[in-house]
Amino acid sequence: MNSIMKSSINIFAILLLILTTSCGKGFLEKKPNSSIVIPSTLSDFQQLLNSSSVNRSSILPAVSADEYYMVSQEALDASTPIERNAYVWNKDIYGEETRIAFWNNSYQSVFIANSVLAQLPGVPPQQQHTEAYNNVEGQAYFVRAFAYFDLLKSFSAPYDAATASADRGVPLKLSPNIDETQPRSSVQASYDLVIGDLLKAASLLPPKVQPTVRNQASKAAAYALFARLYISMRKYEQAELYADSCLNLYDTLVDYNTVSQTSNNPFTNTVAESIFFSFVNTQPAVIGLHNNSVLMSIDTVLLDFYAPYDLRRKIMYNTDPATKLTKTKTFYSNSGHPYGGLATDEIYLIKAECAARAGNKTIALQYLNDLLVTRFATGFFTPLGAADASEALQLVLKERRKELVWRAGLRWDDLRRLNKEGAGITLKRIIGGQTYTLPPNDPRYVFPIPDDEITLGGIEQNIR
Repeated sequence: MNSIMKSSINIFAILLLILTTSCGKGFLEKKPNSSIVIPSTLSDFQQLLNSSSVNRSSILPAVSADEYYMVSQEALDASTPIERNAYVWNKDIYGEETRIAFWNNSYQSVFIANSVLAQLPGVPPQQQHTEAYNNVEGQAYFVRAFAYFDLLKSFSAPYDAATASADRGVPLKLSPNIDETQPRSSVQASYDLVIGDLLKAASLLPPKVQPTVRNQASKAAAYALFARLYISMRKYEQAELYADSCLNLYDTLVDYNTVSQTSNNPFTNTVAESIFFSFVNTQPAVIGLHNNSVLMSIDTVLLDFYAPYDLRRKIMYNTDPATKLTKTKTFYSNSGHPYGGLATDEIYLIKAECAARAGNKTIALQYLNDLLVTRFATGFFTPLGAADASEALQLVLKERRKELVWRAGLRWDDLRRLNKEGAGITLKRIIGGQTYTLPPNDPRYVFPIPDDEITLGGIEQNIR
C-alpha cells in the first residue's frame, strides 16, 4: 500500500510533524522536510490523533443507498464520475480516478494509529502507563478499529459466520513500515482484529464522554462502536450487551423541543447526544443535499414516514416551495459533511432492536419510546405499542430509517445485514428513461478496491 503511505506523509508535512519508526531508511528517505519536528511526547501524539485526517468515513455507502434521489438524467450527468457510477451501481465506480479518498483516508488513520503505538514506548519512563499514557494508547487502538471497520463495511462482504473465514477482508497493517505490503486477510481475521483493538481501547480509555473533546474516544465510545460492530455482524446478543454498557456510562438524549425548527444550523459538533465525533468525506452532489442545488432531493418515501408533530421533519429538512425538492439542513455534524460518529440515539435503537430480536417486546418498546418522546412536540406523542416482539422489531427498523439519515453509511450497512436475514430489499432507480436495480445480496454491495492498490499491492479485486 505504498500509495496510501506516500499520501500519508503529506499529512505530516501539513502538520509539521513526522513520526520516527523502526522501518529505517526507506521511510526516513521520504521525510518531506528535514526541519520537521519529530513527535516524541504524549502531547505530540495526541495532536496526531486529533488530526482532521483521522476517522473520516467513506461516503460511498450513502451515495449508493436509498435515502435520496437524483431528479433527472441531467442532474446525474452533472455529478462527478464516482458519484454517478456509485449512484447507479455500475461495476466500475472510479473510472480514470486513481487517488481514491474513500480507501486512502482510512489507511491514513491506520498509519497514524500504528505510528503512535510504535512510538509510545519511547516516551520518558515517568510518563509511561500513567492515565494520560493509557488514554493516548487507547485512542490509537480505537482509531485503528474505527478505520478498519469502515473499510470492511465498504470493501468486504457483509459478515457471515458461515463464510467469514473464506471471504476476503482487507489488508491488515499493524506497523508503520511504509515499505511493508500485506495480502488481504479473511473477513474473520479482519473482524477479529477490530474486536481485539476495541477490547484494548476499552481497557485503557477513560469511562466518560468529555464534552469539550468529543473527537477523542472514551470507554463509552468503545462500547458504542462495539454495539455498532456486533449489530452489523448480526450478533445481536453481544450488540445488546455493549449497548447496555455504553448507556450505563452515557445515555443523554436531546429534547428536540429545545432545538430550533427554523435555523439551517440546528446542531453543533458538540451536540449532547454525540458520544464520539467524526464526519464523512463528501462528494459535491452530497453537499447539494443541504444547499440550493436542484440536482437531488431526499427520498419521498422516507419523508412520508414522518408523522404530524414529529419535529425531525422540520429540524432535519427544508422543502423548497417552488421546486418541491427537500434538502437536509446542516447535517448532525453541523457542516456539509454527514455525521460519521457515534451518538446515543443510535445506541437506543440498537438496544431496542436487539431486545425485540430476543423476544423482549416490553424492553424494546421502552427504549424506542424513550427516544421518540424527545422527537415529538410536547403533548403530541403517543407511545408506540406492538402485538408481539416481531411487530416491535419492524417499528424499530422503521425508526432507524427516520432517525439515522446520512449517518456513517448506516442505511447501507442495514441493507447489507437485513438482506442477509432474508429481508429481500431491492433498490431501484429510474432516471433518463432507464431503470437500474440492485437485488438483495448482489456482489455490488461490495465496492471495488482502487486499481492502483491492486497493481502495487498485488491483492485480489472484489468481484462485481
